[in-house]
Amino acid sequence: MAISSPSLISSFPHKETITNPLKTNTLNPPNPILQISRCTSLRELMQIHAYAIKSHLHNHKDLSFITKLINFCTESPTESSLSYARNLFDAMSEPNIVSFNSIARGYSRSMMNPIESFTLFVGVLEGGMLPDHYTFPSLLKACAAAKGFGEGRQLHCLSMKLGLDDDIFVCPTLINMYTECGDVDAARRVFDGIIEPCVVSYNAMITGYARRNRPNEALSLFRDMQGKNLKVNEITLLSVLSSCSLLGSLGLGKWIHEYAKKHGFCKYVKVNTALIDMFAKCGSLEDAVSLFEKMRDKDTPAWSAMIVAYANHGEAEKSMLMFERMRSESVQPDEITFLGLLIACSHTGLVEEGREYFSRMVNVFKIVPSIKHYGSMVDLLGRAGHLDDAYRFIDTLPISPTPLLWRILLSSCSSHNDLELAEKVSERIFELDDSHGGDYVILSNLYARNKKWEYVDSLRKVMKDRRAVKVPGCSSIEVKNVVHEFFSGDGVNVKSTPTKLHRALDEMVKKYLRKLPFFSRNLC
Repeated sequence: MAISSPSLISSFPHKETITNPLKTNTLNPPNPILQISRCTSLRELMQIHAYAIKSHLHNHKDLSFITKLINFCTESPTESSLSYARNLFDAMSEPNIVSFNSIARGYSRSMMNPIESFTLFVGVLEGGMLPDHYTFPSLLKACAAAKGFGEGRQLHCLSMKLGLDDDIFVCPTLINMYTECGDVDAARRVFDGIIEPCVVSYNAMITGYARRNRPNEALSLFRDMQGKNLKVNEITLLSVLSSCSLLGSLGLGKWIHEYAKKHGFCKYVKVNTALIDMFAKCGSLEDAVSLFEKMRDKDTPAWSAMIVAYANHGEAEKSMLMFERMRSESVQPDEITFLGLLIACSHTGLVEEGREYFSRMVNVFKIVPSIKHYGSMVDLLGRAGHLDDAYRFIDTLPISPTPLLWRILLSSCSSHNDLELAEKVSERIFELDDSHGGDYVILSNLYARNKKWEYVDSLRKVMKDRRAVKVPGCSSIEVKNVVHEFFSGDGVNVKSTPTKLHRALDEMVKKYLRKLPFFSRNLC
């Protein structure tokens, strides 16, 4: 049922009500629509809305005015502004697709309940309205944010029925929806169905591959873009650099850096930050430091990237000094900054310093810890041998512990040969997830190390009964800017066709390694 505009305003808390309404000039009253663009807060918008109602210049049947109010509320939605926008929409006696697109855009930008736009959309369809090419992007973004795979597929089907599935606005959001929901192959089918993909569609697919740990496909598409002379932008480079980081491909990363300098992308702080991250992950800390020091403008992510880089390279002292430099320049740290500091402390056994940083993060900077921060604290305590402290830390968390946290502690129990605690930790893991083969392997190895062979056999049987599979180990090598991956067990199956690299390795073994005395003695 429609809500009248006056009752809508009175329904809000006192702190949101009107305190300084616009003064009415009866000779030349201000136009409320023109005042909306000057708003800086929801309170000011509500004042304008109230003035429009009081002066009878506009009412809830004026679609243009109400849609502009909704647009303001959904530009950068908060819980209050989105609620106000929804009430405005519900108060419209005959909303049109333009007003719906505005409210849907707000839900897609909000992390509170993005899938609510889909529920609202069902009502719009039942009312006889037809969506347009502006409707689907917002709805698909909402599905991506909420991991609403089923709803996203329904929208895809509807867009096909309406002939909008190949629209320049719809295609990239379809690709993004599928990749965010975990179906990268479906996203690729959408991409391949585009007759002439634009840079936005390429970016959506490359980003999808990078986020789903398929860097080789991402780089292949990047090369395809260059072959078609499509103009690359900074969004493309960010995803390509992320792919280089995943592969550890320093040669390719340096080429991308030269490409960025040549085409003027190094003016973007985000690109420089991604380059720092890439150099550090590819093993070249010197290049990361050099680039950081040359940057004119450094924001929080740039400082954080450098702190994390030092941490991952075991340079805890430099990581902490970088944090002090950051604070001396009045740059506010974020959750990534403290994650880097905790990693630095963990890798060098600085337990008390790590506790202090965690405390400052929560109590001084009011940053809510994520699962990564909790995991770093468990790792810090576990590596240093404070296993009981780590167990108590997990057990008293304000959130429900995930299997990942217990697995970090299980790994520390293995490192310190604490079988008794490892058994307790394993029980907690299996209560949450008993399908991960690596948990059984760690516990089995601990039993074997302590000569408890009957438990080893029993655990292997349980692992087989539960069909738990261990993910094979993977190593990679870069040859001429191409990264080749090898998985544990490759080439064991006689039915598989050996690659050139497999044959080359076999030849090396025959020619060189078999001549070594230790090799012939240990050959089995």
